[in-house]
Amino acid sequence: MSVQPSGSWHPRIVVSSASMIGWPFDRDVALLRDLGLRRIALLARKLDALGDDDAAERLVRDAGLAVDNLMVGALFDLARPEQWDEGRTALRRALARARRFGADAAVITTGPAIGLTWEEAADAFVAAVAPVVAEARAGGSTVVVEHTNGLRFDLGFVHTLRDAVDVARRAGVALCMEVNAVWGERALRETIRRGADLVRTVQLNDFFVPTTATPDRAVPGDGCIPLERILRDLEEAGYRGPYELEIVGPRIDAEGYASAVRRGVEHVDRLLRRVGAT
Repeated sequence: MSVQPSGSWHPRIVVSSASMIGWPFDRDVALLRDLGLRRIALLARKLDALGDDDAAERLVRDAGLAVDNLMVGALFDLARPEQWDEGRTALRRALARARRFGADAAVITTGPAIGLTWEEAADAFVAAVAPVVAEARAGGSTVVVEHTNGLRFDLGFVHTLRDAVDVARRAGVALCMEVNAVWGERALRETIRRGADLVRTVQLNDFFVPTTATPDRAVPGDGCIPLERILRDLEEAGYRGPYELEIVGPRIDAEGYASAVRRGVEHVDRLLRRVGAT
């Protein structure tokens, strides 16, 4: 494997550990080190599988990687208020775990809201996270919410960037914008402008038409998502945060993680330079 010289990749590129979903955590770290990358997003379930945060911390440190965020997933069952204290405890632990690795953000999805109207679900999410959001802000950490694919009601009820901006602003949380879920959304450029101040992380990948299952993402540049246009809109709106490669699905598994990640990083690097991202 050829190695990219340290510092030559665009500095805002992050690679999610989810992009190597079938590997153990030590192989993720080794790949990014070998590619000359410097930023990683952690996946809580991979750390859980390793079972030793001390060992994970050493791996990250020895590879010279900076941790951007910790992805946790759904912690709240919004239709069951009696569960919210459990979810709050889990979110506090996730924020503390992120801080241990030097990251200031934990990324969650809203959690399911089966049986509630959309408006009831939004009210429930705001109420469920409110105590932890205030605590996190006081401690210099950020709760980040990611909108979800419309097939994944088990993970959340927010499936558009437009709705995510509204919910995040009400809840006082930041946003993880997943391009795979919103690239065809109506008035996307205007929504980006309206919500750019809330966006903490942008996750990049690609999409083939037709795709009838999830996750079935592609390496950036292989599919039909207008990534350059979206990145330009984000930069023009004032977004200056990380661009996180998160490629998951059978196409990535079939190609092999080392090849897919390398090609994805190369394409994102070219795009960021083309749109003038600093």
